[in-house]
Amino acid sequence: MSDRYSRIARVAAVASALPVLIGAAPARGPRVVSINPCLDAMLMQVADPAQIAAVSHYSHDPRATSVPLDWARRFPATSGTAEEVVALRPDLVVASGHVAPATVAALTRMHIRLRQFALPDSIAESAQQVRDLAAAIGHPAQGAALAERITDAAHPDAMSPVSAIIFGPGGLVPGAGTLPDEMLRRAGFRNASAGYGLKRWDVLPLEYLLADPPRVVLSVAAAQGAGERMERHRALRRLGARVTIAPFAGRLMNCGGPTIIAGMARLRAVHAQVAAR
Repeated sequence: MSDRYSRIARVAAVASALPVLIGAAPARGPRVVSINPCLDAMLMQVADPAQIAAVSHYSHDPRATSVPLDWARRFPATSGTAEEVVALRPDLVVASGHVAPATVAALTRMHIRLRQFALPDSIAESAQQVRDLAAAIGHPAQGAALAERITDAAHPDAMSPVSAIIFGPGGLVPGAGTLPDEMLRRAGFRNASAGYGLKRWDVLPLEYLLADPPRVVLSVAAAQGAGERMERHRALRRLGARVTIAPFAGRLMNCGGPTIIAGMARLRAVHAQVAAR
């Protein structure tokens, strides 16, 4: 009997070592569907590509993507409907704080995990979201490394603040208590939104901006080449050297995560441009 048990033990040992002997890849973590472009940008940095089942349809759109198009188009895209997501049979769906009730119900019925991430209000909150997402997909070390890069990129600059405003589509402006507000301050700007009496996220009519412009207008429309009336407005152009209109991509206003690194670089470049004048 002892010889028999010995043979069984040897077979079990060989079987347990077989994945290593044949060079099998380690488990990649859960298959993930993302239905948010900002989360796509995080997954690009922390996920194993083989575990990404689909990305947000925004990431396939040159006007809305938060990631390089050639990377995004390696994966299927979904608009986040219940039918699309369930058909992909993911282990995990990652989304913003707002998901259609039908999609939530379908995921619950299919026992598919849903992890929602709200728009972060600070750099610290965004760095924590990166760590949380990376841990959820089985890559905590990558999340910790990316969070550290974000924190390093957003170190405060000691300089005299320059008044500025981020002017988004339709005049949408991020005010005090938002992530873009903290980014502005850390890059050496003073967010001028409070001077107009704006709330955290509010709309600033163009006429108000023209009547009392800040030193810098970071324009999402200019970055998109949209040619909105602000860029064509003669009165604003006549302000000349008093106002710098600088393009600012919408993703830099709307996303946290690794987008903060690019956003801080852009803000510092604009600040240096203004300081050199």
